[in-house]
Amino acid sequence: MIHQTAIIDKGAVIEENSEIGPYTVIGPDTVIKSGTKIHGQSVIEYAEIGNNCEIFNFSSVGKRPHDLKYRGEKTKVIVGDGTTIRECVTLNRGTAAAGQTIIGINCLLMSCAHIAHDCIIGDGVIIGYSTGLAGHVQVDDYAVLSASIGVHQFCKIGKSAMIGAGSMINMDIVPYVTAQGDRAVLAGLNLIGLKRQKIKLSEIEDIRSAYRILFMSKLMLKDAIAELEDSMSPYVKDITTFIKNSQRGIARPRPK
Repeated sequence: MIHQTAIIDKGAVIEENSEIGPYTVIGPDTVIKSGTKIHGQSVIEYAEIGNNCEIFNFSSVGKRPHDLKYRGEKTKVIVGDGTTIRECVTLNRGTAAAGQTIIGINCLLMSCAHIAHDCIIGDGVIIGYSTGLAGHVQVDDYAVLSASIGVHQFCKIGKSAMIGAGSMINMDIVPYVTAQGDRAVLAGLNLIGLKRQKIKLSEIEDIRSAYRILFMSKLMLKDAIAELEDSMSPYVKDITTFIKNSQRGIARPRPK
């Protein structure tokens, strides 16, 4: 159902069983897939919105990025199936650097969140009220970012990490941990998140042991990683691979 006051670009594709609310603008190069509901007074352009998504009032999806180097390149936003975008979210399309801003499936972007150009957000990610991600940020599957967080450009946040409200992130956050503060430091494991994902207690103990070796022993980081190389745990391998691939460096616990 398309409300009579909605404005739809002639090149947009609106699949059956989608709903477009009053005074919404659907711009060029846009696909709205089946079962998706767009509430009133939203603006969407240069975007592909997956099946069974819901985008609430006054959201802006696919507008040009806040990047002075952008010169009108044809880029887009991709939003995965089942994702919810709440009121007043801004979600910019990519630049020539990557071409796309990508949101995974079953994510929740709470009101007033901002996702800048070329970000990659994994599946099942929650981003809280008024949290802002600068360009080229990567947030891996099932991470949770609380309210009023700022994330520096090019930072990466690992799988199932939990970031406390009001934090400022300027270094990479390894998987499966909690982090908080300005600038954010590690505060232990995200045990609640791990248990909610039904990760076995034996695997959680492997992650806990790896955390201690990496951040609580007196080993240099490269030596701590070497000690963990033979671990058979896929979760420990996630952590060591993340650290080895980090470009900005990783956040660590506060020194005692």
